[in-house]
Amino acid sequence: MAEKPDKKQFVLRISGKLYNELAAWAEDDFRSVNGQIEYLLTECVKQRKKNGKYVPEDIGNDGE
Repeated sequence: MAEKPDKKQFVLRISGKLYNELAAWAEDDFRSVNGQIEYLLTECVKQRKKNGKYVPEDIGNDGE
């Protein structure tokens, strides 16, 4: 049986305007706002890694 990835919870405070933009984007991509934020952060980390910055290998890896 595959082990579930370790998910951390934290509070994120953003402006109402930014939230509305993320919510609309998430809807376009058929994701929840939380899923959209996680997707965007994962993509940013991958880009940072690709650009030669150190990021641990297992970050954002959900068995892909």
